[in-house]
Amino acid sequence: MVLRIKDTDRIRDLAFFRTASDEIFDEAVSGAFLQRFPAGTTLLMEGDTVDFLYVLLDGAVELGAGWKSRDSTLAILKPVSTFILAAVVLDSDALMSAVTLERSELLMIPGESLRRAMKSDPAFGFAVSQELAGCYRGLVRSIKNHKLRDSTERLANYLLTQRARQGGNDTITLPHEKRVLASLLGMTPENLSRAFSKLSAQGVAVDGAKVRFDKVQALERYARPSPLIDNHFPQGESQLGKAHTERQQGVLDAL
Repeated sequence: MVLRIKDTDRIRDLAFFRTASDEIFDEAVSGAFLQRFPAGTTLLMEGDTVDFLYVLLDGAVELGAGWKSRDSTLAILKPVSTFILAAVVLDSDALMSAVTLERSELLMIPGESLRRAMKSDPAFGFAVSQELAGCYRGLVRSIKNHKLRDSTERLANYLLTQRARQGGNDTITLPHEKRVLASLLGMTPENLSRAFSKLSAQGVAVDGAKVRFDKVQALERYARPSPLIDNHFPQGESQLGKAHTERQQGVLDAL
């Protein structure tokens, strides 16, 4: 499908395209095309050769991985997000699978076009490296979240993150079904139910996809959010760098 002007504008707003010249932008997206996929479409499998950078413009995509009989959700992406950028830059195989969770529209940018633009313009190459650095720091935050917290603490901080993203309201809607949420947080559905039960003492009440917070301060005392782990924790840019560049979507959806 031919790129539409409104889609080009959305792509232009991506951090590493924002300051690119028109010439470099055109070179980077040379050969790109839009594609719509129904829910449940496998876009990519672990170990696949990566030919394109994917830009999610509409819908939702689950990134995951498996080993033996175990499967895990690594990230849930919402628009506008890129994925498989590191594999594209390195011209390497995919380390994750990607599946649409709902009807989705994606821009597929040939990896060769992106690499050629990076080589021809150092400023654009640096912008891409900043995006990769933000992704890396997000990954470190995610690893710390899983290594240093128990499952109930992870859930508590996830709920505080969603509360911040949904306007700080005392009632939120879980953005994913509980099966996906459990996998995202490194839990079984049974453990997720137990964790929600434990958090009732901190004023967390669950009704289907709705979660109500009756004692936010108690939940915060229990969760103990940290600016060294959580992007929803308030901080100034002078303290720990530009946390907003560490993508709130993608890997950080687990935080």
